[in-house]
Amino acid sequence: MEAASNFQNIASKYSAVFCDVWGVIRDGHSILPEAILALQKTRDLGLPVVLVSNSPRPAHDVARHLSLMGAPDDAWDGIVTSGDATRLALNEYAPGPFFKIGPAGGDDLLYSGLDINFSNSDTARAIVCTGLVRELGSEPNDYRMLLSDFAERKLPMICANPDIVVQVGDQLVWCAGALARLYRELGGKSVIAGKPHKPIYELAYKRLEAKGWQGDRKTVLAIGDGPETDLLGATRIGIDSLFIGDGILGGDINPSDLSAVRQELAEYKADATWFAPRLIW
Repeated sequence: MEAASNFQNIASKYSAVFCDVWGVIRDGHSILPEAILALQKTRDLGLPVVLVSNSPRPAHDVARHLSLMGAPDDAWDGIVTSGDATRLALNEYAPGPFFKIGPAGGDDLLYSGLDINFSNSDTARAIVCTGLVRELGSEPNDYRMLLSDFAERKLPMICANPDIVVQVGDQLVWCAGALARLYRELGGKSVIAGKPHKPIYELAYKRLEAKGWQGDRKTVLAIGDGPETDLLGATRIGIDSLFIGDGILGGDINPSDLSAVRQELAEYKADATWFAPRLIW
């Protein structure tokens, strides 16, 4: 892993960019102007940019939310989300019924237009998880008894957001991926379409190709702050990665200390081609 504090020094080595959202171009509360500028400059060089997010919401809703936060629409060529990939997975288990774990009403767009049904925990034949529910608990371990019952019944869990945690301002918030991880530890089966798994990347490549990109797939660069999602995903599909240190690990390490970053990533059995504290042109 080499330092690349200024993105302009390495951008020309690649033909396209897959860029994470949370922790890279936004911090949970605000858009990060320097990161947006870096993506705009990248597109000025002729490299298409696709935002690849583990949000459980469809891409059009993520675009709407970024716009409301003040992000311009000229910093990327397209967006793909875990929600998009999850909709395809839900169709494979349709009509269910599914037991839903997630914020009430918050992820309804994920299910819009799908021929699926929902039920209580006793009659469900599958689980769909978009996040933790305050009524059920704010820590993954609060769900252990419920998930143990599902695992004994061998119900599949479709996880719409593989992130373990996400940065919200200066705090880290548990995500659906933490419940999927616990479910696997309990012997359950989890179906994950978002990063680091291949379905979401296939959607991203298709989005590039729809924009006329004809480059070699191996010449795409992935940018992200998640060792278990962005970096592992890049490794799995065989592309280079740029790790952003001042994201979800920013509270655990000095994001400017390359040696400390290497040591921290080793704990996750992850690695990156490049490292920068923040995405800056």
